[in-house]
Amino acid sequence: MADTVSTAAVIARYLTAAGIKHLFGYPGDPNIELLEAMRCEGIEMILGRREGTVAFMAEAYGMLTRRPGVCVSTLGPGSTSMVNGVANAYLDRVPMLAISGQAGTRLEQFFTHQVVDHNRLFAPITKWTARMVPEAAATIMRKAIRVATAERPGPVHITTNGNLLAQPASDAEVVLPPLTALQLPQMFASSDDVLEPTRQIARARRPVVLAGISAQRSGATDALVAFANKVGCAVVVSPMSKGVFPEDHPLYAGTIDMACNKVIWEFLSSADLIIAAGFDAVELIKPWALSVRVIHLDSTANTDQIYPAELEIVADIPSALDALTAAYRGEEKWSCAEVARHRDSLRDAFYKGRVAGKLNPTDVVDAVNAAFPADTILTTDVGSHKLLIGQGWRATRPDCFLMTNGLSSMGFSLPAAITAKLLHRDRPVVCTIGDGGFAMVQSELQLASSLGLGIVVVVFCDNSLNRIELKQMAKGYASVLTRIESTDLERLASAMGCDGIRVDDQGALQRVLDEAIGLSRPLVVEARIDPAQYLSQF
Repeated sequence: MADTVSTAAVIARYLTAAGIKHLFGYPGDPNIELLEAMRCEGIEMILGRREGTVAFMAEAYGMLTRRPGVCVSTLGPGSTSMVNGVANAYLDRVPMLAISGQAGTRLEQFFTHQVVDHNRLFAPITKWTARMVPEAAATIMRKAIRVATAERPGPVHITTNGNLLAQPASDAEVVLPPLTALQLPQMFASSDDVLEPTRQIARARRPVVLAGISAQRSGATDALVAFANKVGCAVVVSPMSKGVFPEDHPLYAGTIDMACNKVIWEFLSSADLIIAAGFDAVELIKPWALSVRVIHLDSTANTDQIYPAELEIVADIPSALDALTAAYRGEEKWSCAEVARHRDSLRDAFYKGRVAGKLNPTDVVDAVNAAFPADTILTTDVGSHKLLIGQGWRATRPDCFLMTNGLSSMGFSLPAAITAKLLHRDRPVVCTIGDGGFAMVQSELQLASSLGLGIVVVVFCDNSLNRIELKQMAKGYASVLTRIESTDLERLASAMGCDGIRVDDQGALQRVLDEAIGLSRPLVVEARIDPAQYLSQF
């Protein structure tokens, strides 16, 4: 028995083998053995303030590392509290291992106190649910990791009964599956393989690439830039893929379905061919209404059918783009001047409704852009401000912008910023969030402070759940359930071990942000905005 390994140790060893260095969790009786096994493996464990936020932290870990983010909860209310964050990862296409404790196997069959059926609970919002058993521990972990990372990636949920984790695992060999499939360059063995798509691109007068999160995941930036340069093709990106195509490139044409979306959709409708490169329709806010031909280029087939595509290229996205670039012999399509004129229209729309002498939402976006360098990681939450950040934040490289745009759950931005700073302590990390979303997760400030994370948290404060209040106003209704009380965020920040400051004009905000370098603890900036611009924008 001296050589036996516990079931908990098998789980921990697989995480270590997969290069997973952090765990985000909230403990309970059934997972004490698991936490001890994680400690012995040297995995850093982060205690969030509730299970919902630890799942957001794990999601951000998956976004930034491409490895499954791990979140742990106890049974009953711990597992149900984690549901929202797991669902977020599911619709954001992010790899995750969500592990919940459960009552002992004898009690689970008839006991009711805190016992819920995890498989039924998590099945609709995960790629796979499983129960950990000692006789298949290694096999379950191999499958969990591979399923979570396979296209399209997403969460897997594992139930761990407290009485089983300490038992010896008869299936304990650590054999790590590949985190991604091997992509063979021979998939395009001859020019015949890309003959028809290159013909369609050559015949088009105004082709546009619509690049999405699958292109971001696959590391397609260089291939996208080379393709755009060779073809002279304008590029529009989806919100979660911002940075996959540099936004200072002369052929960059904006972000879809954020602020100024009418300008973007009119631009797309002027195209005669759209190359949907890794575009995932989960990010669409409104149904596809274009009558433009589409080439679907992705690692998965066009099973969503949000848009029709007579031609599909199902392959590794960078390899496919490289093959199309090499095969293309036509003329350049768009001139940089044409795309620049479109960006001028986009810029005019972005500043629509700005009120002189007030701190406008776009002023906050501009101040953040001006203050922080290109390698900054910016996270944003859900609400009216997200639409402006999604269009206005200047992303020039991949993996520098984190948002949820699948499930689009409020409260994501602050937990995501904590994870980003944990992983990249040498880089600036900025969290932008509305006062409504901030109220949901503000307790995590104390965690950020205890970890010495010098993140900058910019709170758009207008005492309103503005997206919904605007819809009430449009119908002539009263503001019901959409007004929130003002909070003194300076005092709140101080109570949480952070620095805090309130600003209500752009000059003061710019000075504060310009000086926010080398921080040893979080800085909370209460930006008292005038929401009138939202009314003009949306």
